[in-house]
Amino acid sequence: MTSPCPLCTPTGEEILYLSDLYRIIAVNDPAWPGFCRVILNSHAAEMTDLPIEHRSALMSAVCATEAVLRELLQPDKINLASLGNVVPHVHWHVIPRWQDDSHFPDPIWAAAKRPWTHKPQADNTTIAARLKAQLG
Repeated sequence: MTSPCPLCTPTGEEILYLSDLYRIIAVNDPAWPGFCRVILNSHAAEMTDLPIEHRSALMSAVCATEAVLRELLQPDKINLASLGNVVPHVHWHVIPRWQDDSHFPDPIWAAAKRPWTHKPQADNTTIAARLKAQLG
C-alpha cells in the first residue's frame, strides 16, 4: 500500500494564488526568503502526462512567479526545479538566490558553504497581490 500523496492532500499551505489547475504557495522556509512552489492541483507525475494546454498554463504560472520574485526581491538568480524524486507529483520550485547566500552557487539542497548573515525579507502579502495582478 502506498502512502497518500502529500501534494494531493496538503495541510498548512500558505496559498499565494489559486486557480483550478494549480496553486502557488509560499514555502516559508526562513533559510530561503521568497521560495515558492507552483503545484498542479490534480495528480500527475510528469509534465508530459498533462495536455499541452495545461503544460503551457503551468509554465506561465512558473514564469509569472519568477517575474514577481525578481521584481520584489531583486535576487542575483532564480533557480527553477522540477524534481519529483521524493514526491512524484508535478510541482515546480521557484527559488530566489543571492551570491552571498549560504549555498551559492550550489543548489539549496547541497551542504552550506558559509553562514548567510543578510537575508532579504519576503512579504507574502505583496507577492500574492503581484501574482494576482500577473495571473488575473
